Amino acid sequence: MPITGLYGPDDLAGRPQGQITTTPRAALPRTEPALPMPSLEWTEEVERATAPLYERVKHVIPPIEWPLMAPTIHAINELKRARGAVILAHNYQAPEIFHCVADIGGDSLQLAVEATKVKADIIVQCGVHFMAETSKLLNPDKTVLIPDTRAGCSLAASITGADVRLLREKFPGVPVVAYVNTSAEVKAEVDICCTSSNAVQVVESLNAPSVIFLPDRYLATYVASKTDVKIIAWKGACEVHERFTGAELRGLRDADPSVQIIAHPECPPDVLAEADFTGSTAHMINWVRERRPRRLVMITECSMADNVRAELPDVEMLRPCNLCPHMKRITLANILESLLTLREEVTIDPALAERARRSVERMINLKN
Repeated sequence: MPITGLYGPDDLAGRPQGQITTTPRAALPRTEPALPMPSLEWTEEVERATAPLYERVKHVIPPIEWPLMAPTIHAINELKRARGAVILAHNYQAPEIFHCVADIGGDSLQLAVEATKVKADIIVQCGVHFMAETSKLLNPDKTVLIPDTRAGCSLAASITGADVRLLREKFPGVPVVAYVNTSAEVKAEVDICCTSSNAVQVVESLNAPSVIFLPDRYLATYVASKTDVKIIAWKGACEVHERFTGAELRGLRDADPSVQIIAHPECPPDVLAEADFTGSTAHMINWVRERRPRRLVMITECSMADNVRAELPDVEMLRPCNLCPHMKRITLANILESLLTLREEVTIDPALAERARRSVERMINLKN
C-alpha cells in the first residue's frame, strides 16, 4: 500500500526554528604517543608483499597507479598488526580500501553484526560517521576511530532526536523504526533499527497496524509496497540514490535491451519500476554472484560496482553511478594517519549510548 503520511521539519509544530544537524566535532587527542611515519617508497619488498593484494584489484586499478598506492597499503597493514586494530569497510569504499586493507567488508547490517564479534581493542571504521557510532554503541569499551569526522550522511543529517519526540507526540503509541543511517541521538529515541536488508522484516516484527519509518522516504515507500502495515514516513533522502531517474534507466535499456539493471531501494519509485531487481547492497551483490549477467548496471554508489567487478571480472559494468562525497572522505592517507595517531576517536555520552544501543541490539537479535 502507499505510505499513509509523509512528514518533515516544516510539518512538526514545536520544532525549534533554524535547527540543523552539524558535523560531529573531533574527539580530544588521545594520550598514547603517535607512531613515526613509515617509509612510503615503492621498493622490491613492498612490491612482493603487496602482489597478492594487487591480484584482487587488477581489473579495476591500472598497473600504473599501483606503485602509488601499494606503499601506503603495505604500511597500513603493518600498522594495524602493530596496533592490534581491525578495519571495517563499507561496500561503498574504494577498491584499494575495501579489498586491500579492510579485514571485514559489507553493508550496514553486516558491519553491525560483525562489530559485535570483533576481538581487537581498536576498530577503524571506513565508512560514514553513523557507522562508526554504531560500532561504538556495540563496543563501548573499545576504541573506535573514523579517519575523517566530516564523513557524514544526508539521511542522518535530515532528522534529529527532537524530531522523533515530536513525531511520537503526534502519533502516540505508534512504534518507531529508524533506518541505521541515523545518528546515535536518533537511535536513542526509537524502538528498533533496521537496514535495507531487513526493513520489511523489522516493520512486521512489531505486530502493529501502523509504524513510523524514518528517515528515508524512498525506502519507506518500498517497504510500504511489501507489507500491509501502514507506514508513516519522514522526508529524508540519500543524495546519492535520489539523483537517479527512471528515464535514465530507460535510456540505458533502449541502447542495449540485453543489459540487466539492479537498484537499491533508496532510489525513487520510478527507478525501481525500471529495475530487474531491487535489493540492499548485500542482496545486490549476491544477485550478481548467482546470475553472472553479461552486462550490468548497478544503480547505487560507484565504488560498489568497482568492488563487485574486482571479484567478478567477467561481468561488464556500465557506469551511470553517483559518487558519495562523504564515503570518499575516507582515503588510504587518512586511514594511515588514524592508525599512527589513534585519531579521530568516536565518543558517545554513556546515558545516550545505553538507550541507542537497545534499538540496534534489538535489530541484530531479531530472529527470522
